[in-house]
Amino acid sequence: MTDLLTSIQAALGLPSTPIPFTAEGALPSAFAVTDLACASIAAAGQAVGELLRQQTGHLPSVEVDRRLASFWFATSLRPIGWEVPPLWDPVAGDYATKDGWIRLHTNAPHHRAAAESVLGACADRAAMAAKVAQWASADLEQAVVDAKGCAAEMRSWEQWQKHPQGLAVNAEPLVHFSDGKDESRQLWQGSMAQPLAGLKVLDLTRVLAGPTASRFLAGLGANVLRIDPPTWNEPGVVPEVTLGKRCARLELHQPADRAVFEGLLKDADILLHGYRADALEHLGFGAERRRQLAPGLIDVCLNAYGWSGPWQNRRGFDSLVQMSSGIAEAGQRWKQADKPTPLPVQALDHATGYLMAASVIRLLAERLRSGRGGSARLSLARTAKLLIEQEPGTDEVLRPEDAKDRSLLMEQTPWGPAHRLQAPLKIRGTPLHWALPATELGSHQPRWF
Repeated sequence: MTDLLTSIQAALGLPSTPIPFTAEGALPSAFAVTDLACASIAAAGQAVGELLRQQTGHLPSVEVDRRLASFWFATSLRPIGWEVPPLWDPVAGDYATKDGWIRLHTNAPHHRAAAESVLGACADRAAMAAKVAQWASADLEQAVVDAKGCAAEMRSWEQWQKHPQGLAVNAEPLVHFSDGKDESRQLWQGSMAQPLAGLKVLDLTRVLAGPTASRFLAGLGANVLRIDPPTWNEPGVVPEVTLGKRCARLELHQPADRAVFEGLLKDADILLHGYRADALEHLGFGAERRRQLAPGLIDVCLNAYGWSGPWQNRRGFDSLVQMSSGIAEAGQRWKQADKPTPLPVQALDHATGYLMAASVIRLLAERLRSGRGGSARLSLARTAKLLIEQEPGTDEVLRPEDAKDRSLLMEQTPWGPAHRLQAPLKIRGTPLHWALPATELGSHQPRWF
């Protein structure tokens, strides 16, 4: 556990101070998933503590609850009288091929269409399985990727170590920081209770990792505005990740919406984005343009497969990276199962999200000190390497959730009332508090409030 935390602290430039983890138990897995949850959340909390020390002279204590951290890495929302829609499209999942296994990610309609353009229309999993079984894994992975879809062949860690992309990721830091050139002399408007008050966060991330980061920042007082394209939806995760945010829509291919976006970016302190490495460049909002529009911007991004190597622009998600990097194959061996066995939660997403949030706060501390903005890049594949190289997991279990684990406050969402779990992180004097309930995508105007 200490190795995980000290590795993360070193990557973020944080002191290698021990942080207490309370409660017992872990998520059963071939890998130390609960330790990763605790270490990534602790690092985000420690970054907040160091920011407060810099600004107030007072260093608050930080601790993380192992059970609650594990639960939050699954879902924090407990609906009352309604249910969150399913996380997965009916045909998404793992399939046996002629020579192994492949995972097809079909949650977005255009990703399902890409898979079906290769395999033919499939009404259900049985039809999809029959078609996939006729293919070799590597051939099908390449065909789906070429069709602009999302797929990953199951590889072992040893195979990933020899793969050009695995080798590229191995050479990358966990967090790649770059100094900014432009100055932005802004005073700290925060307080012990709300360290990020007054900061505008423009959130272009989707699904889990980036939205986990912006949810954390919102809980510390940041003003978060999430922007999605007009037709994008992810109903299985929106109630989980839009807590504390306003959510608007823009079509960045349309001149009027591009102008609105430029205005939002000019006023932003922080930009979070999770597009493929080249996507913002193609939209005309590459790194240089972003710097011109927003001198002193804190610019933090992630992608799936890393920032170098042949796959740096490949579409990917947590479940696909688990297949590519050897996690699902190791899980299968650990469980002695007859199929790929992923982590019990989307831990690469959640952990990378907290590392992104910590990176934002480290860059903010530097901007308050020197006046200069900066950037950080992270990837799910590099977080996977961090997890794989730690001590193995465990088959111990967590004590089941009970009513005391839930917040007493009722969250009034558009779908119905709900409770949230208590926050897994305690920063003395700085409670995580979200002023806005979870909301539908596109429910606000694209402007700063």
